[in-house]
Amino acid sequence: MFVGHGLLAFALVAGLARLRGWRPDRALSVGLLAGAFATLPDVDMVYAPVGLLLAADPGGPLATAQAFWATGNLVHRAVTHSLVVAPLVALGARAVADGDRRRRTAGGGFLLALPVVALAVSGPLGSAVTTVFVAGAALLAFVGRRYGLGPSAVGAAALAGLLTHPFGDLFTGEAPAMLYPLSTASTVERVVLHPDPTLHLLGALGIELATAWLALFVYLAVGHGVAGRYGTDQPPGITGALRRVVAGRAGLGAGFAATAFLLPAPTLDVSYHFVFPLLGLGLVVALPTPRAIRGPSARPVRAAATGLAAVTVATLAYAAVYATVGW
Repeated sequence: MFVGHGLLAFALVAGLARLRGWRPDRALSVGLLAGAFATLPDVDMVYAPVGLLLAADPGGPLATAQAFWATGNLVHRAVTHSLVVAPLVALGARAVADGDRRRRTAGGGFLLALPVVALAVSGPLGSAVTTVFVAGAALLAFVGRRYGLGPSAVGAAALAGLLTHPFGDLFTGEAPAMLYPLSTASTVERVVLHPDPTLHLLGALGIELATAWLALFVYLAVGHGVAGRYGTDQPPGITGALRRVVAGRAGLGAGFAATAFLLPAPTLDVSYHFVFPLLGLGLVVALPTPRAIRGPSARPVRAAATGLAAVTVATLAYAAVYATVGW
């Protein structure tokens, strides 16, 4: 859900902003800021690279990956994933984005107080991760202010991004400690989509892909009215815009179904051999983007949409084969 966190927050905030009458460019801007805030909680993995240095067996990619995650999970999904801490960080971000210098200073001081609380609850490592977390929040608030978003918009984007993030993690790995620092243990359990671990993984991936499609639909719905983006005087409807940004070669993803016979079945614990080829397929299919669409952002959008479609087709094809012969 690394990418899904940001895409969900973007879709919710940008779509709501547009429904409330915001201009398309401002709706997209506040949505992008919310998406950035939604990815911020995973900075708690900043400690994970230490595991690569301390790995007892650096000789293989699996051992390296296990060391990375084992070290990162020492502080993962705690303070940065808390529904208690999120509103406080959003409040601090709102103050940092304020035009009044005294309020900005107070907001910065408020954010810097949070690592002190983390020090008392989780020790030096938790405090260090919290410091990086609040520094990232302050930086995003500054960026939002720099691009013309007011303190209320910045605060709302921060709150939406930080509050939605923990719920996406309920499908993968250990459930977050949502009530930190009131409780350092997980107060909810991971949602099991299917007792078969491979089908659970495919289900979680399906949720991620659905989130990506939602973000694409919102982007097209909000931004397709920008003149000239699709090289026409009058912008197409959402359906027409979708057809123009997804190339037919995305259907090549169906060939990925053959990997169900060639590779071990993936699970949440071991999925690198499945995820990397899948993403590689999407990248390869997305790269040869024709120049049929004019406009400053059309070609990157077409590449991303075509790659997403290819990954979606590949996932559905793999799931169909696995459910038929592999389960």
